[in-house]
Amino acid sequence: MKRYFLPTLTAAALLTACAPIAKTPTATTTPTVAPEPATQPAVPRWDERAETFLTAYSTEYQRLYTQATEAEWRSNTRIVPGDTSNAGATARANERMAAFTGSAANIKELRELLDHKDQLTELQVKQLQTALYNAANSPQTIAEVVKRRIQAEAAQTEKLYGFDYKYAGKSVTTNDLDELLRKEKNPLKRQQIWEASKEIGPTLKDGLLNLRDLRNQTVQALGYPDYFTYQASDYGLSREEMLTLVRKLNDELRPLYRELHTYARYELAKKYGQKQVPDYLPASWLPNRWGQDWSAMVDVKGLDLDPVLAKKGAEWQVKQAERFYQSLGFPALPPVFYEKSSLYPLPKGATYKKNNHASAWHMDLNQDVRSLMSVEGNTEWYETTHHELGHIYYYLTYTNPDVPPLLRGGANRAYHEAMGSLMGLAATQKPFLAGLGLVDAKSKTDQTQTLLKEALNYATFIPFASGVMSEWENSFYADKLPADQLNAKWWELAKKYQGIVPPTTRGEQYLDPATKTHINDDPAQYYDYALSYVILFQLHDHIAKNILKQDPHATNYYGSKEVGAFLADIMRPGASKDWRTVLKEKTGEDLSARAMVEYFQPLMAYLKQQNKGRKYTM
Repeated sequence: MKRYFLPTLTAAALLTACAPIAKTPTATTTPTVAPEPATQPAVPRWDERAETFLTAYSTEYQRLYTQATEAEWRSNTRIVPGDTSNAGATARANERMAAFTGSAANIKELRELLDHKDQLTELQVKQLQTALYNAANSPQTIAEVVKRRIQAEAAQTEKLYGFDYKYAGKSVTTNDLDELLRKEKNPLKRQQIWEASKEIGPTLKDGLLNLRDLRNQTVQALGYPDYFTYQASDYGLSREEMLTLVRKLNDELRPLYRELHTYARYELAKKYGQKQVPDYLPASWLPNRWGQDWSAMVDVKGLDLDPVLAKKGAEWQVKQAERFYQSLGFPALPPVFYEKSSLYPLPKGATYKKNNHASAWHMDLNQDVRSLMSVEGNTEWYETTHHELGHIYYYLTYTNPDVPPLLRGGANRAYHEAMGSLMGLAATQKPFLAGLGLVDAKSKTDQTQTLLKEALNYATFIPFASGVMSEWENSFYADKLPADQLNAKWWELAKKYQGIVPPTTRGEQYLDPATKTHINDDPAQYYDYALSYVILFQLHDHIAKNILKQDPHATNYYGSKEVGAFLADIMRPGASKDWRTVLKEKTGEDLSARAMVEYFQPLMAYLKQQNKGRKYTM
């Protein structure tokens, strides 16, 4: 998922027009009768002044947001090598947005209104705080810096998604590389595929270092010490509090990860015909470019969906995901979704490229919702399609009269991912799949192998997301990691948190962290995804046990209006309610990895048995 919080001007003029102007009485000769006292216009109450401001601000914000998002959409869906017109249009639209949200007049008014927040409604305060948070990303007190940052981001996006990957002398897509890493058994070829996926890194280095400086300078103008701190503040947490939280999650899942890591080293050594089991996993051995998802290591008999899905085709998967949400009581998708989304791979021989990374877009903070995907008939895209539609239905549910445009977002950023991932998990459980006729309900499936496959997806992700990614970006932005230590730091963290090492020495001529799209264009917030998995298991645990009364490992949400109502209740307020309150009210507990650890507890005995006599290195 991708969001754009950008800046605004015309509301500022409207605001100054609202300020009360006292009339000075005119001097007269000595009157014979006492004059009537000069009437002073009523001074607007602070809540009225806030409402006038917010009405004007929101109208202009929504208009400029829509223009900027349309430009971003074109930049992501039509990338023509050598053509910079889209990048230019995107930069100009984002500059207009920045000029508004970060205008000095708006910042002044926002601060003044928030100085009187005790006289405002809770909803007004939340909107004003959101507007001030948005302003910090584009303060016009340093307009030139903001302009340079926006142009640099547009240029980085062009480089990122326009790169021509080559393997075995041919141009390949990232989808191709991912497929090869899932299937290739020759370790030498695997290394070549993995290295091909990292070729983009060096081309992004100068741009990323420039963006680090520009992002930090931008938020420093409104008092944030660095960009990482700014992003964490969206959760109501300091940088230290966010790091403490993600480290706690890593610690809670460490025992399970340690077993999975040991299991993977031995099993993959066997698979690739290696007599020597390495102490740490070579990155090229794993079925994912960053080692964030190892689930392709395991095929569960009776649950191999690829052949069935290949026959059904890509379009069926999208329509089926929509039918799932409708079965829970959500409406059909608006026609614009199918008219304007970019859902499938480009045809062979297309003269342009597109971003293949799946994302969901709320184009106008209203009913124009779209998804950017490259859906193919396979299990990974089946799950991804359900995930992306989770975002889409979240957008549509909080687009209601009770939620002002400024608060049309998730309860926090992680909630959006949690909703998507929750539906991805639900849509891959056996009773659900059997109900759709995708698997035979009578077929014997190994529950332990199913759980292992899920753990190799969800549990292996946490050390990457909350460990490697979060710690590297913290070092990069907050600790000003030197330019000659970027790659070394990345691999130091990969070894510490994931137990992964590069297949060969990766010096500073490479920039492996930059091969992850989020480092470039969705920065310093990857912990969102880790937190989302934790929230996902808390929600799933509650749904399975308290609503469906089913085993959390074998649920079928399909057709349950009660599940739909539970989810809609979380989605409907958007960002107008505090995320901690929402979680406590809906599940009865605070944020914790308890449900996730408990879900995978039955797997621990199996892994310990498999790992008996094996060497642990983490």
